[in-house]
Amino acid sequence: MTNDFYCDEVLSGNTEVDKVHETENVLAYHHTRPAYQVHIVAIPKKHIPSLTKVEEHDLGLFSELMEVVRTVAEKVEDKHGACRVITNLGRYQDSKHLHWHIVSGEKLI
Repeated sequence: MTNDFYCDEVLSGNTEVDKVHETENVLAYHHTRPAYQVHIVAIPKKHIPSLTKVEEHDLGLFSELMEVVRTVAEKVEDKHGACRVITNLGRYQDSKHLHWHIVSGEKLI
C-alpha cells in the first residue's frame, strides 16, 4: 500500500467522486469523508508527493493546480462568504499525494 488514496482510489476509478472542476491535469471534487460543511479537494492527476516535493519540471502543472484551487475557492467564497485553503505536510499529511482542501462552514468532525 502506497498510502496514496488519490492515485489508488480516485484517479484509478476505484472510488467514484462528485466532480466540482476538472482540467486535463487537475481534478477538484467533493471530499469523500468531509470534515466541514463544504469540503472540496483539488489534486494533480500526476503523482506528486507533497508541496515540498514539487520539482522544477512540475511547475506548469503546479500552476494549473493553483489556478483550479483559486477558481474553486472563489466560487465557495462567493456562495458561502468565506473559505479556507489548506494543505498538509509531513506527519499531518495522511495521503502522500499533493492535495489542497477548500473548506467552508462548521467543522463536522
